[in-house]
Amino acid sequence: MHTGSGKRLRCGFTTGVAAAAAVKAAMGCLLQGFCPQRVPIGLPTGETLQITVHACHRPDAGSAVCTVIKDAGDDPDITHGAEIGARVAWHPGPTTPAVTVKGGTGVGRVTRPGLEVPVGDAAINPVPLAMIRAAALDSMAAAGVCGHAEVEIFIPRGEELARHTLNERLGIIGGISILGTTGIVRPLSHEAYTATIRAAVSVARTSGLTEAVMTTGRRSERFAQQLWPHRPAYAFVQIGDYFADGLEMAADQGLEQVTLAVFLGKALKMAMGLPHTHARTARLTLERLGRWTVETTGDLDLARRVVRANTAREAFDLFADDHPDLIARVGSELIRTAAGFAAGRLKVRAVIFDFQGQVRFDGFEKSRCQTAP
Repeated sequence: MHTGSGKRLRCGFTTGVAAAAAVKAAMGCLLQGFCPQRVPIGLPTGETLQITVHACHRPDAGSAVCTVIKDAGDDPDITHGAEIGARVAWHPGPTTPAVTVKGGTGVGRVTRPGLEVPVGDAAINPVPLAMIRAAALDSMAAAGVCGHAEVEIFIPRGEELARHTLNERLGIIGGISILGTTGIVRPLSHEAYTATIRAAVSVARTSGLTEAVMTTGRRSERFAQQLWPHRPAYAFVQIGDYFADGLEMAADQGLEQVTLAVFLGKALKMAMGLPHTHARTARLTLERLGRWTVETTGDLDLARRVVRANTAREAFDLFADDHPDLIARVGSELIRTAAGFAAGRLKVRAVIFDFQGQVRFDGFEKSRCQTAP
């Protein structure tokens, strides 16, 4: 990745990859009798990273403790340089291989609803959890053994690092989260990200398209691609938090229509007219949603619960099934503000997904209504 000045930005790896690598090193220690200097970790993208092992030791014959130093590349990640470790206890047996994973010191615990991880569990997101389990199972398969691996992920400075994150506000207490959806940390400055959006829009336009589907990340893009499987890959543009920039670039480069395919949290920020949909506006968006709840449903108690919600996801669960009209209100406001940022130069369509990828709203700018394809 290059910045606008031509400097190449170095990619890194996620906390999830670091944890999986520590597990794989510990399993190597237990099953092969020596600590590897580097371990291969397969990523959800199909790539493989070779991760350096920082430290390894055997407290006793049945357990091993290994750590990895998190490398975020040139991304300004608070966890860059953090030591992330795994304590693995091994119980050989003839049964089907099994892996249990828990969070230890420095790994946060979820105390409020609305996140991907259930209340009470360690803050290890689903993709990293799958990578950790895969690392242990791959090690057993390579050694030709069966048994039970008990894994504890720990981060010695995790609680200290968490003070510099939004974890406590989200109800993640006692440490940081183990995160990552692709395994790779790709550093992007504002200029680099907007340059990437501009390039993606340009590819779509010069390839003959008159419409782009804009999403805010990999997950919303995946659901959009499932919704429109026959559209080419270059029809989908990830704009991240750059709502206004993305629309302006689409209009400047001659696209005729943009479809915004997003989750409720981003849809709310867009509906409020925020040009940049950063997480710091979370509380403000829930207050606005509470006001719209009263205006749309007349239910003051529901509005109060919406405002008190921990996240937009929790709020969504409160009204999604019983009040589609409230989702439609958010969608209509989103279309209005998007059309404003595009200065009337684009047709605007909005699709709001629930967190399982089902479409809960699909609408066009009223002045330019047409039949959805």
